[in-house]
Order: sequence, then C-alpha cells, then structure tokens
Amino acid sequence: MRKSFRAASIATACALAGGALWGAGIATADTDSDTANSRTTEARSGNEPHNIGQLVGEIDAYYGITQGDDGVYRASADSDYAEDVADVLARAKRDIKRQAATHSGSGGDRPAIVLDIDDTVLLSIDYEKRTNYTYDNDTWNEYVERADRPAVFGVPQLIEYAEDHGVQVFFLTGLGEDKREAAVENLTKVGVTAELDAGHAFFKNKANPPSYLSDCATAEHWNCTTVQYKAGTRKHIESTGYDIIGSFGDQHSDLKGGYADKLYKLPNPTYFVE
Repeated sequence: MRKSFRAASIATACALAGGALWGAGIATADTDSDTANSRTTEARSGNEPHNIGQLVGEIDAYYGITQGDDGVYRASADSDYAEDVADVLARAKRDIKRQAATHSGSGGDRPAIVLDIDDTVLLSIDYEKRTNYTYDNDTWNEYVERADRPAVFGVPQLIEYAEDHGVQVFFLTGLGEDKREAAVENLTKVGVTAELDAGHAFFKNKANPPSYLSDCATAEHWNCTTVQYKAGTRKHIESTGYDIIGSFGDQHSDLKGGYADKLYKLPNPTYFVE
C-alpha cells in the first residue's frame, strides 16, 4: 500500500499547499540541491491546527482544480502547482544536460535518472478530489487499474529530454507488482517513451522480493520501509553500471537514503508517506 499516512498527515502536508516542500539537498520549486535551506515541515507547536475545510479549499486552488463535463477533476496548466512543477523540471533539465556532457566519452558509468510514478509521473488528483483527500485501499486499486491518470505536467517531456541526452530512465514505485500491467499501460498512454520492462520499471514485490533487498525483505516477511526499498533499489541500479544523476519523487521518502547525485522533490500537499 502506497498511502499509509494520508489521514494522519493531511494537516502537516497541506500547510504547504501554496508551494513545494523543503529538504536538505533536495531541489524543489523554491530551492535547488546546491542551495537548499534548512526549513522543515515540522507541525506548528502550541497552535490550533489549520481548519481542514480551509485546507481542502487551498489545495483545490493550488491545483486549479476544475471538473469537466465527463465528471473528471483535473489540475489546470496555469495553476500554482503546474508552475512549481515547471520550476523543478527546468532545473532538472539544466542539470541533466550538464551531467550528460560530463559523462560523455568518459568511459565510466552511464548516466541515469530514477522516477517515482504516483504523483511524480502520473497525477492522481481526480482520485484525491473524489475521496476528499482520504484513502481507501479498494477504491485506490480500482483507480490505478483503470489506467487513465493524466501525466504530471511536463514529466513525459523531461523523460524524452533525458533520453535524447543519452541518459537511461528507470522507474521506481511503491505500487505492488500486481499493478505493473495497469501502470505500464497508463505510462504508455501519456506518452512515456522510455523502456518499461522489468529491468527498467521496479515495482514492490512482497511475495518474491529481490535478493538485493535481503536486509529487510524475505518471501516470508517484508520489513522494508519506503526509504529502504527505494534506496536499496537505487543501489542495485548503480551496481549494474549506472550513475544516478537525478532521483525524482513527490515524497521525501522517495528520495532519502543515498545513491543519487541530485534529488528533485515535486510538490504534493495531498498526502504523506514515510
């Protein structure tokens, strides 16, 4: 399950609905990995929490949510959310171009980027709005299986840009292995051109975990945290001859744990995953 901390964390996450989150060494809409400041997302102490009704309104406004004649809720391309995403991706493109040139002809490890899927490549705002920013495992699984989520603004183009510069693209998601077919179908629908086979798209396989996660997962017991799972997989990718020059995610837990030169945090005030 991907969103295990939604209900408990909405107040903390939504307090930053007007912009991206901060984290040391992580590029967001407000800071890059070279100049990241020390601001944190700690809850206010000794104050009444933000009114949840107002929070929902702020999130709706941040995404510029509209509902079409088909009943689907969509984010607006001219929203603050879209602008924040564009800022992160513009910075990433500059870094990719520079790093690709550095690696060219060096004879060393091949450059690569790693992207989370949920709300990093595929936007789930229709589900969030329909559930009033809450989570139910059954309805979430049904939503993913429909394979009709739109792309996060500009991310398929970023992927194509990376490929055009000789950078290998990998996907690393908290979605279970049973969601591979639907996710791959959805990624293809939104124009992702990168390789999507099992060697390039990593899904959480609790029933048969890979040997490189043996420190925290066996066929009998899956004990990996999100950070252990994702960092361990990035370590595995690098062991196969790649230098991960950029890691992209909408959660800090997507990015922690090392094995990436630069980190890119996309905004997501709708839920929090440790």
